[in-house]
Amino acid sequence: MSFINDFLEKVSTPSAKVQHVTCKKCNHEETKYNLYKNNYICPNCGYYYRLGARSRLELLCDKNSFHELHNGLTSKDFLEFPGYQEKLDKAMSTTREEDAVVCGIASVAGNEFAVFVMDSKFIMASMGSVVGEKITRLFEYATEHKLPVIGFTASGGARMQEGVLSLMQMAKVSGAVKNHSNAGLLYITVLTDPTTGGVTASFAMQGDIILSEPNALVGFAGRRVVEQTTKSKLPDNFQSAEFLLEHGFVDAIVPRAELRDTLAELLTIHKRSV
Repeated sequence: MSFINDFLEKVSTPSAKVQHVTCKKCNHEETKYNLYKNNYICPNCGYYYRLGARSRLELLCDKNSFHELHNGLTSKDFLEFPGYQEKLDKAMSTTREEDAVVCGIASVAGNEFAVFVMDSKFIMASMGSVVGEKITRLFEYATEHKLPVIGFTASGGARMQEGVLSLMQMAKVSGAVKNHSNAGLLYITVLTDPTTGGVTASFAMQGDIILSEPNALVGFAGRRVVEQTTKSKLPDNFQSAEFLLEHGFVDAIVPRAELRDTLAELLTIHKRSV
């Protein structure tokens, strides 16, 4: 995993050890290197920084175990939507990713699995045709090779610049998830901040086990829309991971520092039961 070596070099440089980042929640300043060592959690207030796809893989996977699949796919501005191509170009340049999801196979504590990680830094991880295609192909690969799937979701919903083809991805991915389930294989979702819109309405909530990071925003429509539709005042923690856990939509909230061990244990239990 050359990207991990590049990443470690980047956060370990002398400049990273002195360069400070200001927490968006409490304004505490911390070095990039110390944030990395603390799993990108503010040591002062516990605020969870949003992670790019490669950073999540670096925290989860056994060393040198990740092998990327289905890369080389990029979104097209087939509707000639105003400004869309510029957004794509900027997102690809900023994240150095081809689109808003990275897929592949890896292992954790020796347990092999297929994995997809959505990257909120790429047009808010909106679900376009490439995102749906890559996740669908991953589930098909996992079904063929009898692998469990772990999915890290983070999304602002469907990518409006691709119209109905974006909405179609909900059904396409859901069909692949169903076939994977029919084969008796495990699917674990990890909800991260934010997971909203059509992603929540489909594959994010279809896992056999649904985990979440603390304080993640998870929902379908926004608070204002729901309040206007229901004509009621919603609780302050509405659409938080903690609210979903209380109402049975999430199986467990797992701190980032414990997530790798938790996922390894779940995969081990599943392997022993099949």
